[in-house]
Amino acid sequence: MRVVIAEDSALFREGLAGLLATAGHEIVASLASAEGLVEAVVEHRPAVAVIDVRMPPRMTDDGADAAREIRLLRPDQPILLLSQHLETRHSVQLVSTGAFGYLLKDRVLRVEDFLDALSRVAAGGSALDPAVVSALLAPRRSELEPLSPRELEVLGLVAEGHSNAAIAGRLFVTDRTVESHLRSIFQKLSLDESSATHRRVHAVLTYLRNSG
Repeated sequence: MRVVIAEDSALFREGLAGLLATAGHEIVASLASAEGLVEAVVEHRPAVAVIDVRMPPRMTDDGADAAREIRLLRPDQPILLLSQHLETRHSVQLVSTGAFGYLLKDRVLRVEDFLDALSRVAAGGSALDPAVVSALLAPRRSELEPLSPRELEVLGLVAEGHSNAAIAGRLFVTDRTVESHLRSIFQKLSLDESSATHRRVHAVLTYLRNSG
């Protein structure tokens, strides 16, 4: 899989490149600044672009801004944003479109989780950091009271972008059990369920963002 990396920390950037190369991926461009990032992605057309949210030259949201510009030019381009700090606005804006992920940098240290998220994003799915999902769920606890503890667990995994099969594997239940939980969740929260994972994620995140 061809990957573009944009990360200003040389140590983290080289470590990430080494991790991806070891996993069999090809690094087609590696940048230390958001300058030139859009052009690099358009030129190389990578399977996924891994981008730090905060980068030079301004050290604000340069990486996220570049990601939005990339999406304007290439709407289907898979993008995985990385952030040192917990923020939700970037994830909510982009994750509902599919082929998008937003992870805290600590998640990269959990190699299997990171590579799984990378693969999901490259395949057109979504990957949202569990810490971001928890931050979105916390203010909505009163609205989520109708859900059982297991349904809350399933809801969180849906918001992270996992498929039914992946959720079943994590919870050690059957796909049919997951489907049953999802029907109950969407009925209780009055959400419009779709078979497309990123559309389910969109429905869940829209609810979490706008309810109350």
